[in-house]
Amino acid sequence: MRRVIKLFFLSIAVLISGCSYFKEPKNPPAALVEFKEVMAIKKAWSANVGESGNFIFNPVYVENTVLTAATNGNIFRFDNSTGSQIWKTDVGMILTAGVGADNTSLAVVGDKGVVLVYDLNGKLRWKVQASSEILSSPVIGDGLVVVRSIDNHIVAYDALTGKRKWAIERTLPTLILRSALGMTIFEHNIYVGLPGGKLIAINLASGSVRWEATVGEPKGATELERVADVSGLPVVVGNDICASAYQGKVSCFDVKTGLLRWGKSLSTEMGVSADERFVFAVDDKGGINAFSRSAGLSEWKNNKLAFRRLSAPISFGRSVAVGDFNGYIHFLSREDGTFLARTSTDGSPILATPVIAGTNVIFQTKQGEIIALAID
Repeated sequence: MRRVIKLFFLSIAVLISGCSYFKEPKNPPAALVEFKEVMAIKKAWSANVGESGNFIFNPVYVENTVLTAATNGNIFRFDNSTGSQIWKTDVGMILTAGVGADNTSLAVVGDKGVVLVYDLNGKLRWKVQASSEILSSPVIGDGLVVVRSIDNHIVAYDALTGKRKWAIERTLPTLILRSALGMTIFEHNIYVGLPGGKLIAINLASGSVRWEATVGEPKGATELERVADVSGLPVVVGNDICASAYQGKVSCFDVKTGLLRWGKSLSTEMGVSADERFVFAVDDKGGINAFSRSAGLSEWKNNKLAFRRLSAPISFGRSVAVGDFNGYIHFLSREDGTFLARTSTDGSPILATPVIAGTNVIFQTKQGEIIALAID
C-alpha cells in the first residue's frame, strides 16, 4: 500500500499502490498547530534497527521484550524496561514482513515469500517457501504460524516443525491494494481481513471458516472505485471485533458469531484501534475519529492533522496516539480529541502499527528508529 504505483498481474488480479507515502501528495499537509502541553511524555528508550524500505515492520511485545525487524534482514529483541539489546540476528536475505511472535516463537518473511521461524533466542527452527510474496506480518498462536500471501492464500504451519497443517484459498477481486492486510488471533480463532472488504473467522485447529462478514462493500462504476479492501489489523475488545476498509466502513461485529453490531461509512488505509469505550480511526483525509464502541456514535473528530499521512491510532492511557509523515507523534485526549502532547522521532514517516508494551507505547519509523514512550 505504501509503494510507488506499480501495476502487474497476479492470476486475474491487478495490485495497485493504495497510499501516497512515496508520491507527491495532492493536498498539502496541515501545519502543526501550537498548543499548551498538558500531558508529560518521556522517552523510555530508543534504538535504530534499520530502514523498512517499501515494506512495513510492526514491532511486537512478548515477555516484557520488544521484537522487530528491518528490510536488511536483521531481527532484534530488546528489553522493554531498559531498551538494552538482548540479541540481534541476520537472516541473510531481504525481509518483506514481520514480526509475528508468541512466548515461544517468532516469524518473519523473506523476499519472494520465504517464511522463517525462530525461537525466542534467535535460533532458526525452519523455513518454507510460500505460494507468493507476503506483505502481511505472520501471526503465531496455538502452536501454529499463519501467513497470508498476496495471492490470497492463508496457510498454517506447525510452529515447531514447519509442517503445513491447513490452507485456505480465497478468490481475489480484479483490482486490489498492494497492502499488508492484518490478521489477529483470539481464543483459538484467527480473524483475517481480505481484499474486497471481507473479514473471516477461521478455527485454528481445523482451518474451517466459522463466519464471514462484510466490512466494505465494493461500489462505483470503475474497478478503482470498487476497491474496498480491509485495512490494518482487526481489533478484539471484549465481545467485539472491529475492522475498517478502504472506501468502506468502520464496523464492529460479534466476535463469536460475526453478526454486525454497527457500521459507519469511513474510508481508511490505516486500520482501527479500540478500548473499552471507543473505536478510533484515521480517515483518508487525515481526520482522527472517535466512535462509541457500544453503538458506533460519533464522539469527536479532530481535523487539525489533515493530510499529514497519519499512522494507525492507538489508545494509550487517557490519550490516543498517532504518528505522521514527519516522524511526529501526537497525543490527543481520548475523551474529546484535543491535543495533549507531541514529541518527535527521526523525522521519517511512521508506517508501522504502534503497540502497547506494558507502560510504554512503541513506535517504529521508516528510517528505523524504534522508540518507547511513557507518560511521565
